[in-house]
Amino acid sequence: MVPDRTSAASSIAKSVALAAATALLISVCATQEQQRYQGNALEGGIQENGIAGSENVKVGETWWFALPVPTNRSAEPIEITGASITQVSEGIKVLQYGAYSLEDTEGLALLVKEGEELTPPFAALRDHSDKPVKVAPHASSDIYYLARLKITSLPDQGARYCRFVYRQGGREFTQTLDCEVALTGQT
Repeated sequence: MVPDRTSAASSIAKSVALAAATALLISVCATQEQQRYQGNALEGGIQENGIAGSENVKVGETWWFALPVPTNRSAEPIEITGASITQVSEGIKVLQYGAYSLEDTEGLALLVKEGEELTPPFAALRDHSDKPVKVAPHASSDIYYLARLKITSLPDQGARYCRFVYRQGGREFTQTLDCEVALTGQT
């Protein structure tokens, strides 16, 4: 039996075309990610100038840490589409991020331990992180972001730097604000 050279050539051509299409798709996705600009419209107020913390954390506890309340210092409105902590120490696991109303939490819950009497009932509150949080020009948001942190082993530090992703004027931006939580414990 003589091999069909036409089928082999066709198969190779299809493989090359598939590889080229895959490379193009990866390139387009990478270009879209690179289209996010470095922003400067946000400021985080006093939360950028201090450290929240506890020296008495225990393995197994869950803490809620408030990222800086977003303040839009620009003349154009923004829509925040995400927030996260960029540097997290070993021994701390980020379980989730949420966006809650200052009114619902009865003020800023800067650092609270889950299960304590004065900790807002986050599970029962509306989490606004499912849609963009709009912040008017020269105004602070009524919605702020929190990270739910689980202590998996005694950390020697905490977490630092809060990154916000937002849209403004049809463009995507990222901006990192200084924020820090120190969670340490004793054995």
